[in-house]
Amino acid sequence: MIIRIFVSMSVNNTNKMPAWWVSLIPFLLLIALLVCVIRLFGSDALSGASQVSLLIASACCIAIAMVFYKVPWETLETSIAGNVKSVGSAVFVLLLIGAVSGSWMVSGVVPSLICYGLKVLSPGIFLLAVAIVCALVSILTGSSWTTIATIGVAFIGIGAALDFSPGWTAGAVISGAYFGDKISPLSDTTVLASSSSGTPLFQHIRYMLITTVPSFVLACVVFAVYSILHGGQAEVHTEEFSTALRSAFNISPWLLAVPLLTGILIARKTPALITLFLSALMAGIAALFFQPQIVAGIGGGESLDFASAFRGLAIMWYGSTDISTGSESLDALIGTGGMTGMLNTIFLIFSAACFGGVLKGSGMIQSLTLELTRRISSRTAVVGSTVTTGVFANMVTGDQYLSIILVCQLYRQLFKDKGYESRLLSRSAEDSATVTSVLIPWNSCGMTQATVLKVPTPDYLPYCFFNLISPLMSVLVAAIGYKIFRHNEQESQQI
Repeated sequence: MIIRIFVSMSVNNTNKMPAWWVSLIPFLLLIALLVCVIRLFGSDALSGASQVSLLIASACCIAIAMVFYKVPWETLETSIAGNVKSVGSAVFVLLLIGAVSGSWMVSGVVPSLICYGLKVLSPGIFLLAVAIVCALVSILTGSSWTTIATIGVAFIGIGAALDFSPGWTAGAVISGAYFGDKISPLSDTTVLASSSSGTPLFQHIRYMLITTVPSFVLACVVFAVYSILHGGQAEVHTEEFSTALRSAFNISPWLLAVPLLTGILIARKTPALITLFLSALMAGIAALFFQPQIVAGIGGGESLDFASAFRGLAIMWYGSTDISTGSESLDALIGTGGMTGMLNTIFLIFSAACFGGVLKGSGMIQSLTLELTRRISSRTAVVGSTVTTGVFANMVTGDQYLSIILVCQLYRQLFKDKGYESRLLSRSAEDSATVTSVLIPWNSCGMTQATVLKVPTPDYLPYCFFNLISPLMSVLVAAIGYKIFRHNEQESQQI
């Protein structure tokens, strides 16, 4: 029966766009595959299973387009090639992010900032300090998962000693970690959102500040008030972490020059590739001066010479590094994957580019966009529907990466047709798909953080104020219309 329906549809459909409900079939297949993938692979879904799901959904789309709508293979192939070309720069950005991540760790930049950040802890402002320190570490590492799995776990124990409930502490940890993840140029979700929407990375980050900073400030106010009212009197013991870091690294305020100079490059709107390359290079030089014993060890030498230095720096930038601090939780933070650690994300981007390419080449994405355009007219409705789709995608796909990709693929043409800038789409996707993933128990983020922190998702969900406020803030700013322009309006006013 289903075959007959498709056959009848295919008659004289050589140039006809697929119906919107037909265009949903690849999406529904992808959702079904992802449900199975999440159940079978859990947090390892991104190691290849999710990418294969995207390729299978792409094959389904190709079959429908070629068999029932007579779309030539050359058209689909050209569309795929165009999509892959559009994400090419993002691949190089991700590779450099891996190099920066490894070099900032090995050089002692991140360990130094952790040591200095821990000093701001005080019982009267504990939750506020937790959110700020986690935000700082997440900005520097570009990974909310790493931040939560390392220093976040420590804060859960400290909070318990101060008689803070695990839910409150976990909420502060997650709020800070996801704030930092959203605005860090080292974050793979940030790069993914900007590349999927066709927005330059740093333009995307600057535009996100309009909604992200107010959301985090409001969350911090709540954490500060609760900490003051809580009135904990116990001392916060952070010497264990500081001692472990100082035993493995030479901690120095001079190392702060690397993130400072990187920040200056970002503020001067230096292209992302140049900024990241120079940042990795500066950190590599700092590693030779401040951590020679670590570089030599990575390079396989007992002392630093030319051979061990060259090999150590190369491995630091491209490969895996394991440095023992005497603390398992800190070892997880210090260990990095370099450029090779980004390969799964790159695989995902290419698979998503293939999926988006065949959707575009077959006319399916245009069909869905037209259907949405008929039902969405106002600026607030456009952003509101994008944010709602991001949250819904997290619920049905169980993964933030795929949610970002699906939202950008689905709404990219709509935003273009309505005359809105691509940065509005990338911000709306991050304000929803990125931050709400951790609030859903069956999402890979929710499962991972609940397991790592040993706090069930429903227990910490009410206290993840940043994650709860961000989607609402995105819609509120859209309703106000602040810094939202159409192409024919004041588009020259850039942040």
